[in-house]
Amino acid sequence: MLDESSTVAVVGASLAGLRATETLRTEGFEGRIVLIGAEHHLPYDRPPLSKQFLAGTWGLDRVRLREPETIEALGLDLRLGHSARALDAEGHRLELDDASKVEFDGLVIATGAHPRTLPGVGDTAGVHVLRTLEDSSALREATAEPGTRLAVVGAGFIGSEVAATCHGRGASVTVIEVLSVVLEGALGEQIGAECSALHRDHGVELRTGVGVSGFAVNGVELDDATVVPADVVLVAIGVVPSTDWLDGSGLEVRDGIVVDATLHATDDIVAAGDVARWYDESLGGEVRIEHWTNASEQGVAAARDLLAGRAHAPSYVPVPYFWSDQYDVRIQVLGSPRPDDEVVVVDGSVPERRFVAAYGRNGRLTGALGFSMPRQLMCYRQLLERGASFDEALARTR
Repeated sequence: MLDESSTVAVVGASLAGLRATETLRTEGFEGRIVLIGAEHHLPYDRPPLSKQFLAGTWGLDRVRLREPETIEALGLDLRLGHSARALDAEGHRLELDDASKVEFDGLVIATGAHPRTLPGVGDTAGVHVLRTLEDSSALREATAEPGTRLAVVGAGFIGSEVAATCHGRGASVTVIEVLSVVLEGALGEQIGAECSALHRDHGVELRTGVGVSGFAVNGVELDDATVVPADVVLVAIGVVPSTDWLDGSGLEVRDGIVVDATLHATDDIVAAGDVARWYDESLGGEVRIEHWTNASEQGVAAARDLLAGRAHAPSYVPVPYFWSDQYDVRIQVLGSPRPDDEVVVVDGSVPERRFVAAYGRNGRLTGALGFSMPRQLMCYRQLLERGASFDEALARTR
């Protein structure tokens, strides 16, 4: 049982870690909280890095998650600019990159994820990734000149948002995607085709169904032997959970930290955010989610579950939600759709890019997507919460 004499360490000072520290305090924990973050910045918001901050319309003051005085009021032992180097789970001890040790009674792991890279990229000049404030600032500076040729490798949400943002700043943008349409891996071929059309209609060139074989001085070499001319390249091919520091810790690591339905890896260690792979009782299997809303909600849940204790903690069973702003469209998704799900447009107009689509699998509603129709989309949250059938979801439109 954690009390005022206890120490809780939180590794990861982004959204999930911040929400965990705040929740520990609001739930009455008066002990010591050590917040460890690899970056020197106070916790900040990552979604604007591919949108408003990249565009230059927001500064650092707009992306901070909390003001300095609000962080100070939490009474934290802040260890910013330091990363965890090793964990002894049984001995309840962390080692940081400066060789200092932090002993804890409870631990929240919220180390997030880092960008995947392509083989042989290294420190190739002009090739960028996007995860931090510094990454976004560097990409903004590199694409500042109107007409800059930007090649975006990967047409997921980050790649698509950067393409839209930089096109709006005057860059000449080409998106390279190994799948047949944009966002096919997340939303399926039918909706992905609409996302592809959205880019093309705004003047962004798409090269789909082709991979990258290398980088040349004048651009990106594709595996069909063509070259996409580029002054700047963004590699946006997904992320990898940041778990290397857990080698030898005694925790199970498998594409994230494996935790149970209550987010516990051990009796005294919980995980939250991009790094957590938990057992979702509604899906009957493990899941790991890399979106903002999950990091926020799971940070809260992990702190509460740590305080409650493993035997008494409730299961974490969310209805996932995420959004993406591209050009003049807000794409919002509820649930856990898969690319091979059945998709039916249930409201609005696809040609006008204002519509809602329902996703179904094995007779069950699995998700709902909206293009600029937030009110109509949110009607499907309750259906997802109670595991409604696909037929029941479709009946709403009849």
